[in-house]
Amino acid sequence: MFFLYKSLVYLSTPFLHLLLNKRVKIAKEDKLRLKERYGIAGLPCPKGKLIWLHAASVGEAQSTLILIDKILQKSPTTNILVTSGTVTSAKLMAERLPSRAVHQYAPLDHPRWINRFLEHWQPDLALRMESELWPTTLLALKTQKITTILINARLSDKSFKKWSKLKGSVKLLLSSFTKILTQTDKDTQLFKALGAKNVQTTGNIKYSAEPLFHAPEELARMQNAIDTRPCWVYASTHDGEEALACEIHQRLQAEHPDLLTIIVPRHPERRDDIKTKIAQYNLNVTFRGEDKNPPTTDINIYIADTLGELGLFFRLAPIAVIGKSFSHDGGGHNPIEAAQLDCVVLTGPKTELLQDIFDEMKEADAVHEASDPDDLYHKLNDLLTNPAICAEMAETAKNYIEQKTNIIDNIINELSLT
Repeated sequence: MFFLYKSLVYLSTPFLHLLLNKRVKIAKEDKLRLKERYGIAGLPCPKGKLIWLHAASVGEAQSTLILIDKILQKSPTTNILVTSGTVTSAKLMAERLPSRAVHQYAPLDHPRWINRFLEHWQPDLALRMESELWPTTLLALKTQKITTILINARLSDKSFKKWSKLKGSVKLLLSSFTKILTQTDKDTQLFKALGAKNVQTTGNIKYSAEPLFHAPEELARMQNAIDTRPCWVYASTHDGEEALACEIHQRLQAEHPDLLTIIVPRHPERRDDIKTKIAQYNLNVTFRGEDKNPPTTDINIYIADTLGELGLFFRLAPIAVIGKSFSHDGGGHNPIEAAQLDCVVLTGPKTELLQDIFDEMKEADAVHEASDPDDLYHKLNDLLTNPAICAEMAETAKNYIEQKTNIIDNIINELSLT
């Protein structure tokens, strides 16, 4: 299987060039750093021990920040190379990485490009987050005898069924890992059933992630603008959820006439599409924009079409609805970030991408599910009407998260850093 995969990758080289160039045109790749996707380093390799930590997207990259800090504290002569595959995650890393840690875009899973990457960086240890199982990369690490650990590993039922049909090949692929540290006991059982060795449950690192960043001066400016107005935030929205927020706002404002609804789109570049789709609701809408203008008192809907400011809005609003839980594609986003920052966390029914987290948090009353838009309206109305109950529910959620922060220590202990 892997010989066939490798052959197909070589044959697809022209297509991969075209794909990357197309992604540059739609701002999905950084033109100035495109060579990194071919394994050509944009930075010199630091001297001393180097750990390569790969996190595919912005969500995983955010979760790695506390891990990076812990590793650097425990091993003061170690350097860390962080790779990811999205422009958004690269921006986050540029803003948040400490000294002795650098970011590069991950090379595509092409033999020539992976070998070029490894030849330059020569990592002593490779850490991969969640489900980043690229065959060429893993087998190259195994061939070069580089210790490789899968962290925060997860395996959905769908993936397990698919992989079970290729059990021999998957077992070989999983043998590239020295250890596999999973999110749940169920994940551990599934990996073992596929033939993986040295698998153990350490918990989900997302529980230990540092609270999302915010600029204190901007928080003060926004608090001053909002003053005593009741507000809620719909975080990381997808197509259809902005319209839902407007519909619910129209119903809520009958009892809360000065209500402010804050919408934070997952993909700010959708701003023109959002503007068109919500025009029918005849609400006063403003976009935060590049100037980051705060809402005036006449604004009903405030759309935060900026990147990296979700931590600001979770601190502003006492109630957060998690996006992609009512959208057509569904799946849910991380509810932990809102709970860390004193929000009552509400979600729709579509949370399958992070089902384990949602199930655990619902059981602890740290997340509250609305079965449909009407139920969401009623839950929001109850919370806005009863600030004391709202504060009590937010405290329950935050306390639950704080009880699980030791997960990062479990993971660090398994890395055997020296």
